[in-house]
Amino acid sequence: MPQPPEQPTGDLNSPTAEPSSRVAESSARAGRAVLALVVAASSLVVIDMTIVAIGLPDIRRDLGGSLADVQWVMVAYLITMGAVTQVMGSLSDAVGRRRVFLLGAALFTAASLACGLAPGVYVLDVARAVQGVGGAILMVNALPLLSHQFEGERRNMAISTWGSAATAVGLLAPLLGGVLVEWLSWRALFLVNLPVGLAILALGLRHLPADTPAPGAVRTVRWPGALLLVGALGLANFALLRGAGQGWTSAATLLQSASALALLALFLRGESRARSPLLDPALFRAPAFTGAALAVFMSRVLTIGGTVYFVQYFHDALHLGPVATGLLLAPVFLAQMAAGMAGGKLLTRFAPGHVIATGYACKAVGAALLGLAFPSAAVEAHPWLLVLPLLVWGTGGGIAGAPVMAVAMNVTGRDRAGMVSGTITSLASIGAGLGTAALGVLYASRLTGAGSATGSGATPSPEAVATAAATVLYASAALATLTLAAVLTLISPRHAPAPARKVFPG
Repeated sequence: MPQPPEQPTGDLNSPTAEPSSRVAESSARAGRAVLALVVAASSLVVIDMTIVAIGLPDIRRDLGGSLADVQWVMVAYLITMGAVTQVMGSLSDAVGRRRVFLLGAALFTAASLACGLAPGVYVLDVARAVQGVGGAILMVNALPLLSHQFEGERRNMAISTWGSAATAVGLLAPLLGGVLVEWLSWRALFLVNLPVGLAILALGLRHLPADTPAPGAVRTVRWPGALLLVGALGLANFALLRGAGQGWTSAATLLQSASALALLALFLRGESRARSPLLDPALFRAPAFTGAALAVFMSRVLTIGGTVYFVQYFHDALHLGPVATGLLLAPVFLAQMAAGMAGGKLLTRFAPGHVIATGYACKAVGAALLGLAFPSAAVEAHPWLLVLPLLVWGTGGGIAGAPVMAVAMNVTGRDRAGMVSGTITSLASIGAGLGTAALGVLYASRLTGAGSATGSGATPSPEAVATAAATVLYASAALATLTLAAVLTLISPRHAPAPARKVFPG
């Protein structure tokens, strides 16, 4: 009977051990470099979603233009980003992660320079649209790069670190924006991206692995389908971002929404017959993937939508400036970062559905506590009453957000990492817009119901603002609870089991 080969024995310092040790050390360094790159790139993109809002009054005063022209500085970035994300994800599957990521970094950096030097508002609007395309490329390539670089538990931790940092850093945008505008100029909001963008390009050229498409990866992009999808997502995001100004039941909003649905239907019909689809509907047949997609969507509904009305409340009820608002949001940032790292660790011991559900439970409790605290803090003019509820809210966001991306990547093949990342990121973008819009309708209706003269141009009273913001937070608590129930069903241990416990000899 043949005997199993003997295991090598000997001193770990022997010559045979040294090469493997050097390889492991080199791989670890490369992993840290890639993680730092994608965290830095994603942080730039996320910060630029909101930081510019601080400078809009100064931009209008300096460059002129109507209020609508200046609002497009925000809207153009978000629309183009939401429109091209899925296509860029599939493009990275076809062309290669490295070259597409570097293209995104170059485009984002060049557009930031154009924004900072813009002589007029229309040039600024166009440059922001181009910056949104670059931002979409950087965001959608983050997950595939991490998935390629790391394995097993290290991959889960890397994705958790990236997700926590990218989400939490957005909360620092008001503080950073306030400092830059107050001490320098609105142009600094864009020019500050240049050194970071150039560093990302330099480090990317040095550290990103060469493109080696996986077997079975899509080698081409169906451009007719890509254009249909870009049009559908662009119109959908436009309707969400401009719906409040146009009127949600206006002819313009209804036409944009109907056109988006029609283009999406045409796209899905073509995809069902395509040999190499941009978006494979079969992904959603996996309950765990559907649950992860829903969790990401609802995370952005609550986090982005809710944060908008946090800031509104801080400004109109507590009369805080941008710097003070940023400082008050610091507990959310710190809690989300720490909890995100803890969430990654929890994935090594517990089923991911249970970890995500725990995060949503914290979000529900934090939202309810904030709803209770808002009126008291407004009456007593004591914002520090909000610190504990904000910590709970941030903890929930970190725990819930960290494992979701790992679940989505782990239940699909690496050859479709770009497609998966594009799908998840597109849903996140739509969730942010829909959350802001839907919670905004609730906020405005409650503000009116609380007796505020919103239609006459009068400043709403702090009590009315507190009541309206508290209603938004109670609704957020209810939505978090519903998401918790859906996650426990779709990402159950049967569909996404807990990792096997390691058994050590002796």
